[in-house]
Amino acid sequence: MSAKNSSKNDPMSGRRNSQKDTLRKVLHYIRRYWLFLGLSLILAAVTVVLTLYVPVLTGEAVDLILGPGQVDFAGVFSIGVTIAVMVAATALAQWLMNVCNNRITYSVIRDIRGEAFRRIQILPLKYIDGHNSGDIVSRVIADVDQFADGLLMGFTQLFSGVLTIVGTLFFMFSIDGWIALVVVCITPVSLLVASFIAGRTFSMFKLQSETRGEQTALIDEMIGGQKVVQAFGYEKKAMERFDEINDRLEKCSLRAIFFSSLTNPCTRFVNSLVYTGVGLTGALAAVSGRLSVGQLSSFLSYANQYTKPFNEISGVVTELQNALACAARIFELIEEEPQTPDDADAAELTDVRGQVEIDHVDFRYRPEVPLIENLNLSVRPGERVALVGPTGCGKTTIINLLMRFYDVDAGEIRVDGVPVRRATRRSLRRNFGMVLQDTWLKAGTIRENIAYAKPDATMEEVVEAAKLAHAHGFIRRLPQGYDTVIAEDGGNISQGQKQLLCIARVMLCLPPMLILDEATSSIDTRTELKIQEAFARMMEGRTSFIVAHRLSTIREADVILVMRDGRIIEQGRHEELLEKGGFYAALYNSQFEQ
Repeated sequence: MSAKNSSKNDPMSGRRNSQKDTLRKVLHYIRRYWLFLGLSLILAAVTVVLTLYVPVLTGEAVDLILGPGQVDFAGVFSIGVTIAVMVAATALAQWLMNVCNNRITYSVIRDIRGEAFRRIQILPLKYIDGHNSGDIVSRVIADVDQFADGLLMGFTQLFSGVLTIVGTLFFMFSIDGWIALVVVCITPVSLLVASFIAGRTFSMFKLQSETRGEQTALIDEMIGGQKVVQAFGYEKKAMERFDEINDRLEKCSLRAIFFSSLTNPCTRFVNSLVYTGVGLTGALAAVSGRLSVGQLSSFLSYANQYTKPFNEISGVVTELQNALACAARIFELIEEEPQTPDDADAAELTDVRGQVEIDHVDFRYRPEVPLIENLNLSVRPGERVALVGPTGCGKTTIINLLMRFYDVDAGEIRVDGVPVRRATRRSLRRNFGMVLQDTWLKAGTIRENIAYAKPDATMEEVVEAAKLAHAHGFIRRLPQGYDTVIAEDGGNISQGQKQLLCIARVMLCLPPMLILDEATSSIDTRTELKIQEAFARMMEGRTSFIVAHRLSTIREADVILVMRDGRIIEQGRHEELLEKGGFYAALYNSQFEQ
């Protein structure tokens, strides 16, 4: 078997390559802050040199204390002052180094989190539809936080740890090369132990991060649908699902933590061997007169300082495994294929009249499941088009294609003769106003929600739009009126009131084309009649697409398209379709049977 094929089949090799790729991407972000990185390295070097020079001074002070009545107090005091100054300088350098490290870390995670959020804005809708929102949130929030912790620990301890090891060896070799050689011979054992354990923790931490994302997704789902959960008595089943995921999280977390926690005691054991070796060989050298007592004390101090970074670095390596595992999940999101970008010469739709043509369009959400095939439609400016048919026949899909939330598989959709693929998405969507059955409101004031698409709207314009939507009355009764803050997704107002606010939002903008997808489904009949009047005024001269299950709401449409299995099977005005006695007539009569 070739080496290439061997590496492909080796899971350990795959994990190592994955880690290298992730580390390379992290370094790409860090490189932007090379100035702070360079300053941090210089300050780390200053900190280490000053810290390591103190044992030399301590040894010299010990050698000035020869016995009773043989103490050079002036020399000891002078050395003590020098040590105090060096300790103060070390503290200042360490503080500045931590400031630099914090700046690098939080700048990097700000950039990564910002890029992840920007990527979410341009991801195709099929990615959002195909992934749990809780998992996406977990990647952007929890995984980035975990990554920050590991990165900060790496900057804080890794640089100074490596420099301490190098500096300690230099000072030890300057005092006695043979004893320093003993230390160098035992060191690789510690490194081998740390790398062996760390190499096996990456996949465990990645599994832990993925399971945590799954748990976040479930919690987000249960909180969002708590009313439905309680209404259908799903609490026990929800707890069973949560317990099952929680048990898996416990197992993979315990395995990850167990293996990672082996690193520190194992390296401590090896480091104890180092200290013992230095103590024995140093004592023999002192007895033979090759070392002074002060030099021996300096050597023992260096041996102790030499071993500490290995313990710290082993902990850092473990944290970095977790950080890299989390970073890998973040980069998976950042590197997801974005939606097809607008063409460089894409047209800006301006002064739209509202002529829409759907020409031989095919579309499938999943390649193996047919939905819309060979759909043709021509809508004149200002026409009101109603889409009716059984659930799943493709009504909402046509809306998604018109707005270019999804691109057609074949055929073409044109607005005023311009293919929507050749127009910018922004200009296309600016010319459509949507009111959907599924309402969405952001956390903020009533005024901010109505003016969502027109932030510079005056208060008078907002109030007028609310009046047209028949929302002004209930808004006036709220504690702070238009300045009342509503919770995320309008949790503290009724479903009908939320829908009225969404209608007011469109009333404020009044674009040349409208999409009303079950726009009055949550509104009482009396208010609906008033809204229908407002809609009638709003739709005058505007191309409108109306999706409705209550067929009484579409009697005045210029053309009704009856759909089934992704095809238009009937079309005409309300009276014409009733006279035909076909599928539409059966649907209509079924709603008014005694």
